Amino acid sequence: MLRDRVVNLTTPEAVETFLAEHPTSVVFKAGTCHKTMQGFGNLQTHLEARDDLMLGVIRVVEWRAASNRVAERTGIVHHSPQVILFKDGEAVFDLDNWDITPEALAPGFEQMPQGQASQAAATPPRSDLTPYLQVLDQYLSGVIDDQRFEYVYTTMFRDDATLRSREEVEVLGSIFGDVDRHMTMHMMMAGRAVDTELRAKAERAYDALRALAARQPEHA
Repeated sequence: MLRDRVVNLTTPEAVETFLAEHPTSVVFKAGTCHKTMQGFGNLQTHLEARDDLMLGVIRVVEWRAASNRVAERTGIVHHSPQVILFKDGEAVFDLDNWDITPEALAPGFEQMPQGQASQAAATPPRSDLTPYLQVLDQYLSGVIDDQRFEYVYTTMFRDDATLRSREEVEVLGSIFGDVDRHMTMHMMMAGRAVDTELRAKAERAYDALRALAARQPEHA
């Protein structure tokens, strides 16, 4: 699985070691909003089918020196989120921000030669769905009303930069769709727009998220 092939690149030295050990690989720079979550979910579409490729992840806010080293090595201007594909230690393809879509990534992955299955990383990451399950539970049990749920959920989703799976991204985005557009329209309508299917959407998302959470590995 992809999570078994993820390595956190926390320092410039970690970047150099990763690319020396995995010269044909992928580096993902994670930002601080849902663009990162959605970009990572789209990247997963391709990486799940390529068990020969390791993924190096840089959380830019915490590990900026590592991000700077990648920029120095490649000459690619820093963005976050950002995907960079390396072949034989050289950057051959990159995408930034909302351009990280399955369709846009396809030409880059076509350049990547198929190799042997990569060795699993030592500490696969785990994403936490608890905050979403909690707010959904509060809404569905009547603790908070439609308006409060909409505000809390969309704000949480907008600010979420967790590296989530494609399945998680699809479920989390199923209630309000494009959260930026939704929040803009909500402000324009001064809160007058009513989604009559909101509760049904929330119930479906809640059930799907519980199922995904049950499949999470036991270790953190």
